[in-house]
Amino acid sequence: MHCPPLAVAVAADLAVSALNPSQDSWDQAPAATALETLLLKELARLVGYDAELAAGVLTSGGTESNLMGLMLARDRVLGAVTGRPVELEGLPGTGPGAFPRPRILASASAHFSVQRAAALLGLGEDAVLAVPVDRQLRMKTDALAAALTDCADRGELPIAVVATAGTTDTGAVDPLRACASLAAEHGAWLHVDAAYGGGALLSDRLAPLLDGLALADSVSLDWHKLGWQPAAAGVFLVRRSETYASLARRAVYLNPADDEEAGYPSLLGLSLRTTRRADAFKIAVTLRTLGRAGLGRLVDACHDLAVAGARTVRNHPRLELHAEPVLTAFLFRYLPADATNADPTDVDAINASLRRRLLREGRAVVGRTELPGEGPGRVRLKLTLLNPHTTPAQVDRLLHTVVAAGLAEEAQ
Repeated sequence: MHCPPLAVAVAADLAVSALNPSQDSWDQAPAATALETLLLKELARLVGYDAELAAGVLTSGGTESNLMGLMLARDRVLGAVTGRPVELEGLPGTGPGAFPRPRILASASAHFSVQRAAALLGLGEDAVLAVPVDRQLRMKTDALAAALTDCADRGELPIAVVATAGTTDTGAVDPLRACASLAAEHGAWLHVDAAYGGGALLSDRLAPLLDGLALADSVSLDWHKLGWQPAAAGVFLVRRSETYASLARRAVYLNPADDEEAGYPSLLGLSLRTTRRADAFKIAVTLRTLGRAGLGRLVDACHDLAVAGARTVRNHPRLELHAEPVLTAFLFRYLPADATNADPTDVDAINASLRRRLLREGRAVVGRTELPGEGPGRVRLKLTLLNPHTTPAQVDRLLHTVVAAGLAEEAQ
């Protein structure tokens, strides 16, 4: 899911590497500090936030951004319950003063970093409840409502709902408005993982898919996906800057209070990291060069490729499409000669082995995943199309190469 970066972004990134500023204090990166602040205001507006009320920071990617969103969710919700800053000693099962068990609700197709974040935050991976998804891998609204109600019935505390705008496998977008409404009803923080799907905001055609994004308490975006930036180019945003309070830090040798009061601001309290590259520069240069419209055309071109590739799959007798593409990715599988009577385990094995054949022979890199659920028959191949210069004919040839590899595996 990493794109071929634009030449202008690579040039800007090279300049940053040569200058090597670190954004842990104003005096080490004055221009970069000002630039990141201005860029984040623009990105907040793109999301639909009030730029004067929002806050954010550049991150290493969706994993870090998701961790930050869930950390702030934990601190806000649990802090409100206890009336004091969060202390791990107060977590469930640790003695007197423990409060209801915290829960995080995310779809069964959410990124694995949600569980990892829960573990890092001291909540445990099992604090995350997987909400069922529909065939297109979108979170089911009725299932989310039921899960939140069940939490209340068990005396548990839902601290966050994680909605996904662009799942890793299919680019599916959860029903954001419904998720926001349900999270608010139960007093939970809404974090939207838009690391992949955030690029849809650049496209007039696809932006409506993210309706309701502005209702989220926090959002993660990755411009090294549908933004054509060299990694890393992650973005973390919160709707209201005061919710950032628990991350604030003061180091007398980096951001003394009197310096900030005198007009020398620091970004130290906005990030989990201390040393941090000026990654805002390449994004700002790209936006200045291409603008939203120019980047939107690249998004649309990749969407067109996915639509064309899905059409080829749909029309080929030996390929099966899982669902129509939402963004720029789609799932499919190769079907053996007698697919109707084939053992699902054998079908899975053929798809797995044909992918390895393509890798072994150096012919193609095709993704692999599994649909949610249990039992055989869930293995799928995946194309994530992020190069706007690729042609439909090239995608068509790739899919026929997959078929040829499948036939070769069957012949063994």
